[in-house]
Amino acid sequence: MNRPVVLVLGFEPFAGETINPSAEIAGQLDGLAIGGHQLVSSVLPVSFAEAPMQLAELLDRHHPELVIALGQAGGRKQISFERVAINLIDARIADNTGLQPIDVEVLRGGPGAYFSSLPLKAMQADLQALGVPSSLSLSAGSFVCNQVFYWLAHLLASEHPQARGGFIHVPWLPEQAERHAGEPGMPLAQMVVGVRAAIDCALRTRTDLDVAGGSTH
Repeated sequence: MNRPVVLVLGFEPFAGETINPSAEIAGQLDGLAIGGHQLVSSVLPVSFAEAPMQLAELLDRHHPELVIALGQAGGRKQISFERVAINLIDARIADNTGLQPIDVEVLRGGPGAYFSSLPLKAMQADLQALGVPSSLSLSAGSFVCNQVFYWLAHLLASEHPQARGGFIHVPWLPEQAERHAGEPGMPLAQMVVGVRAAIDCALRTRTDLDVAGGSTH
């Protein structure tokens, strides 16, 4: 019998970078088994037109029970668990195909926002116990990461109700941070440990922790 699947998604490099930590993490996790589930990884294009189509194809192909989408958030110093995806694209820079939509909906007429279906507070607590810097985030931005997060939540709600999923942003790698003076980075090995722990927690946890995790700003 085939194991149930955890789909792990990363992104290709963008904005002049030659590497994307999300893709590196996805590659290291591909083929591993956690909690009786098989991890299957894929790298999405940084393309407003292509990323949603590839996402939908992967969901139809693998029928995962859990989907963990990863993205690079240069400038952040912690692994960030995204709580909400908004129905907005407002691209500060062009994607890798040259498209730069401004103030358009991810899905015309769709809900204003979707919330993650992952136990984010429990996942953060597990990472903190391992000494991996992590935080809850209320903004996945308005670029391709947020677009994929929104489409993922929409497809899980409308076409794949058996699955849960959400989005995790990771910092730059140290070699990337060196090219951005004063910006933080995190070693790849530490990020892999953190994401593995987050996946394990998500598979074990159906009800999130009832603890405060809000922000005053």
